Amino acid sequence: MAAPRIDVRKTYKLYIGGAFPRSESGYSYTALDAKGRFVANAALASRKDARDAVVAARKAFGGWSGRTAYNRAQILYRVAEVLEDRRPQFALAVQQSEGLTPARANAVVDAAVDRLVWYAGWADKLTQVVGNANPVAGPFFNLSTPEPTGVVAVLAPQGSSLLGLVSVLAPVIVTGNTVVLVSSYARPLPAVNLAEVLATSDVPGGVVNILTGDAATVAPWLAAHLDVNAIDLAGVAGDTELATSLEVAAADNLKRVRRAPATEPDWAAAPDLTAMTDFVEIKTVWHPMGV
Repeated sequence: MAAPRIDVRKTYKLYIGGAFPRSESGYSYTALDAKGRFVANAALASRKDARDAVVAARKAFGGWSGRTAYNRAQILYRVAEVLEDRRPQFALAVQQSEGLTPARANAVVDAAVDRLVWYAGWADKLTQVVGNANPVAGPFFNLSTPEPTGVVAVLAPQGSSLLGLVSVLAPVIVTGNTVVLVSSYARPLPAVNLAEVLATSDVPGGVVNILTGDAATVAPWLAAHLDVNAIDLAGVAGDTELATSLEVAAADNLKRVRRAPATEPDWAAAPDLTAMTDFVEIKTVWHPMGV
């Protein structure tokens, strides 16, 4: 009779600048499934890791924002394709993290893939919807067009470990921003799996940087960081005290803030374009009319 196989316990790393470094602190924490059983060890991001992620995001911003919207759409669609190819892995991660049945976990993966495709489809159409040729009293063309905000810190939802994660990430990157994302603390597995998808898709290194750990520890550094242009507080839904403190820190450096909802929303609901427009700036150009 064969001896029982030793369980190989996984310890996941961070995803920064297209690479998978260990946390600067060297610390990790235990991620459990919905029944309290061991799933994996996840890296516990530190202030230094957050700073490194911002540096990587800023370095990637020029190249990513300079691409055409059509090309960014192609890349996001490729992410959807790779996620679809790895469906069993993601379905299991969602099932473990959220305690869902296999059928419901597969439905979540379907919705996450569809959400990526939806935002990819809007990438090169947003300008026509929110941009404008403005009437002015003078011999000028006055044109308004959306441009990416810059480096965006995203606090991923704590409950919806995949669909919520995709719903806050996709609209930010497809509009040309780069991201430092802090995953769900208790349910990090879909986020680290998504990091592997991003690394094997066409997403340039540094466009998305994923930190696992406690948002209450990492987020204040991101909210106060002078090289972060905006922050999405989706991951602190319902925590009024923490959300307020992050808004105050962001206000000190005039950071754009997407406020935390009172409760975590139903991420399965139909998406809307505000998730894209919340992190773009409207640039208006005056140009003299030709004779």
